[in-house]
Amino acid sequence: MKCIIIDDEATARLIIENYCSDIKGLQIIEQFSNAIDAMKYLNQHTVDLIFLDIHMPNFNGMDFIQTIKNPPNVILTTSDPNFAIEAFEYECIVGYLIKPIDLNKFNKAVQKAVTQFKSKKVEKQKADVSLNEDDILYVNIDRRLIKIDMPSIYLVEAKGDYIMIKTETKNYIVHSTLKKIEEKLPDNTFLKVHRSYIINVQKIIDIEDNCVLIKKDIVPVSRSNRPILMKRLNLL
Repeated sequence: MKCIIIDDEATARLIIENYCSDIKGLQIIEQFSNAIDAMKYLNQHTVDLIFLDIHMPNFNGMDFIQTIKNPPNVILTTSDPNFAIEAFEYECIVGYLIKPIDLNKFNKAVQKAVTQFKSKKVEKQKADVSLNEDDILYVNIDRRLIKIDMPSIYLVEAKGDYIMIKTETKNYIVHSTLKKIEEKLPDNTFLKVHRSYIINVQKIIDIEDNCVLIKKDIVPVSRSNRPILMKRLNLL
């Protein structure tokens, strides 16, 4: 794990560096005496763990966390116990160590950071494996090619000369036809249930009469397509 230390006290930085030298897999790549220089560094580089003092001149540690985008895991190192409750409102903060830093508590905080780091790494690897080129659809919107992860699509609706693609996070209006997108979507997941609708069968919440509920959308199912839909479901 690549780490940096941000502390205006040279002695505190040296102690943390010495503690880290005894932990396999932990590498201190930079040290900073103020948060501003550290922010400039992080604009150019990526790290996995930050040891951060709270009270520093001009720009304190809590301001620093609020300012940087997508902060990595942070272990706070401070002589002030009064920020403990506020600190753990931040998801990135995995440890709160009071100076002088106890070695056992230091090791426990680092172990927690290592465990979270490994967990995130495994999740990313799983996501990279599961999402391949066959799961990606590109649509042309306002002369821009927008990438859509097909598993996130739960409904496609025809609207005249356009179609609306509804996903878990966003809806897209595309100048196309239902027939064209039907040819692109995998038929083991998607089914045209009506002349105006294609649904992701895996996203169905409820079925009643000739309608299905997907998210908050009630989608009609044509009489001819209902038997096909029922065959696709894992009925008890």
